[in-house]
Amino acid sequence: MNCEIIAVGTEILLGDILNTNAQYLSRELSALGVSVFHQCVVGDNEQRLIEAIKTSYNRSDMIILTGGLGPTEDDITKETVAKALSINLVYHKESYERIVEYFKNRYMSPTNEKQAYVLENSTVLQNNNGTAPGCLYEQNGKTVVILPGPPFEMQPMFEDYVKPFIMKKNGGIIKSKFIRVFGIGESNAEYLLKDIIQNQTNPTVAPYAKKTESTFRITAKANNENEADSLITDMSEKIYNILGDAVYGEDDDTLQSVLVKLLQENSLKISFAESCTAGLIASKIGEISGASDVFCESYITYSNEAKHRLVDVDERIIAEYGAVSSQTAIAMANGVRSASCSDIGISVTGISGPTGGSKEKPVGLTYIGVSYMDISRAYKFVFKGDRNKNRELAAYNALNIARLTILGKDVYNDLH
Repeated sequence: MNCEIIAVGTEILLGDILNTNAQYLSRELSALGVSVFHQCVVGDNEQRLIEAIKTSYNRSDMIILTGGLGPTEDDITKETVAKALSINLVYHKESYERIVEYFKNRYMSPTNEKQAYVLENSTVLQNNNGTAPGCLYEQNGKTVVILPGPPFEMQPMFEDYVKPFIMKKNGGIIKSKFIRVFGIGESNAEYLLKDIIQNQTNPTVAPYAKKTESTFRITAKANNENEADSLITDMSEKIYNILGDAVYGEDDDTLQSVLVKLLQENSLKISFAESCTAGLIASKIGEISGASDVFCESYITYSNEAKHRLVDVDERIIAEYGAVSSQTAIAMANGVRSASCSDIGISVTGISGPTGGSKEKPVGLTYIGVSYMDISRAYKFVFKGDRNKNRELAAYNALNIARLTILGKDVYNDLH
């Protein structure tokens, strides 16, 4: 089966909002074994949208349209699909009642009633997160799917209705797992897995580059869930054996969630001394439920005076080696561990840029220190991004260093 995606909305054409729906749908359709050969964005113009619908309908098995289901005059998707494919629009009482219920105790504009009209003989897709229902229409071996534009409405509707429809149509099941990798470059990880990727059949392995990490999606086609799980498990073990401790988690795991869980399992508490990251690491830990069990405190030691006053860094160390040095990073890690009475102290000091660098200490130079049991160590990085990216990379590397230190690994010396 092949599919085209049409995103409707002048605001997308103008760049006012990102077309994240196409990215999401392409990824999900690929995982379901559906090929996406074309996608386009069309503004709120009836004639141009009719042309796009007819073109897509003639060359594809399925069309998915997102957006243009609102109550205003320029929300024209359903009306234009109906006109382009000679389908009637009919009033759907249940959808209208749901819209009325949505606006209970609030003002409802008369224009919202237009959202209760759907393609005749279509399957109506209930919207549990907004007012506009979707439609799934089959005709002459073709399928047209109309979904709302807001991602928080579109994605659940796709998951609840469209995904099961495609799986049933394809026969059998398709199941995926994401393997999450950090501490090894994307190109290096792909190179190490090249034999698997080049020789893949079922399951398939697809790399996904993220801002700060790499992800590999394993997708298995099978007759039943147990068979799919077995295929995925076998492939996961191969990837784990090749990438080792660079694999930090699966599916919805994040570095911070994995670290919090690891700290909980080992009854450990952690603290941070942050210079260039200015609380960013602490913020990421704070995103995780249960962080209060393991997170003692964080000191923002931006100035040299704060490094000395808050975490007892000897002023002579800073004077001799500089604030951005392995010696200072180690002293900060030891100091915050002592000051907070935690089991692990993590420190970060660096030059995020764009100013402040020199030939000896360029922009992006960052030291991450760790103090744990009898370990006092610092790791050197030279990040190549802008200021915010350098800070993000420093924060995530600090989380990863903490993770691997608890696991008894010599961190990046083991990974590179």
